[in-house]
Amino acid sequence: MNVINARLRGKDGLYRIVLDGERIAAIDLQPGPFTPARDDIDAAQNLVTPPFIEPHIHLDATLTAGEPRWNMSGTLFEGIECWAERKALTTHEDIKTRAKKTLGMLVDHGIQFVRTHVDVTDPNLTALKAMVEVRDEVRHLVDLQIVAFPQEGIESYANGRGLMTEAVAIGADVVGGIPHFENTREHGVASVEFLMDLAERSGCLVDVHCDETDDAQSRFLEVLAEQARVRGMGARVTASHTVAMGSYDNAYCYKLFRLLKQADINFVSCPTESIHLQGRFDTFPKRRGVTRVAELDRAGLNVCFGQDSIVDPWYPLGNGNILRILEAGLHICHMLGYEDIQRSLDLVTVNSARTLNLGERYGLEVGRPANLLVLSAPDDYEMIRSQGQALVSVRGGKVLMRRTPAQVQRFA
Repeated sequence: MNVINARLRGKDGLYRIVLDGERIAAIDLQPGPFTPARDDIDAAQNLVTPPFIEPHIHLDATLTAGEPRWNMSGTLFEGIECWAERKALTTHEDIKTRAKKTLGMLVDHGIQFVRTHVDVTDPNLTALKAMVEVRDEVRHLVDLQIVAFPQEGIESYANGRGLMTEAVAIGADVVGGIPHFENTREHGVASVEFLMDLAERSGCLVDVHCDETDDAQSRFLEVLAEQARVRGMGARVTASHTVAMGSYDNAYCYKLFRLLKQADINFVSCPTESIHLQGRFDTFPKRRGVTRVAELDRAGLNVCFGQDSIVDPWYPLGNGNILRILEAGLHICHMLGYEDIQRSLDLVTVNSARTLNLGERYGLEVGRPANLLVLSAPDDYEMIRSQGQALVSVRGGKVLMRRTPAQVQRFA
């Protein structure tokens, strides 16, 4: 199978991508437009990219909004309370059914790699055991990373450390945490030290819900970054949300960024979720409640965008389209400048791949897996401006999804 008449980011001209089984066999510059043969995929002079990535979602909680009640305050904390009530009603099959339905939405929008946080503050680890099965059952659709996520804390939840350790033994790929939700700062620091020890022992990656609050005194990011720095684990560590950074003063951030550069950790921002949940205790002026995405990016740190929730107690909307998050995030984070838009797809592709530590399993290069997307526009700018879509998704050298764009008839 060949993909022809393809534009590649950062390169001039049209290209042919030769797929040999499950690998990319060649990427050749074309002398001009080609006429497609029967088995060719014609990119029609649009962009071809590696697949989109969802670096932060909670599949165990998706499609539960309003069950058993709605989050009426719209706050993060009421969302946690609502989920605790819904969690008591979950079953193995309930979680698998909702997770697979949500994964179908993601696949429909060109996503082939997913990192899901799974609540392990449950003595039976029901959600984790279900998601381990889902991971195996959807391998033909997505590569799924599972984060052992202690929604109600590690130090502040009964047997929290034991449950985290058991979750890794059962099959979690990533060690999570939520230090700002622990009962005291001392508990929060202890939780970070514990989870980093666990990750180092087990060889797991790390992804911590860090300072997801408007409280300017919530400063666990510096704790996580220092732990990553002294252990030399920065490339394997992710700080998710870090929205308190939006409330830090510049003097403190100047000092903090020095440490962040030394640690070289990854960041995930979920801009639509954060702007919905945060700032709820403000009147006016009202904080935006989103981390400093542009500043992190300009400092040379790796940052990407995630959806976080789809129809759950924290966020009542969502349809699996990561490009919706990208467009909103560029607006929210004041990143509609020329240079930002020209490389905006980095925030849902290559930056996310670095966060997930995908290495040579990802990217349009000869010898790598034949996973790619044909998009509906010729460059990043037009994808954002036109609210573009993934038209074809190829995984392992086979077409996984094909979309026919809507057509408009004009009568005047």
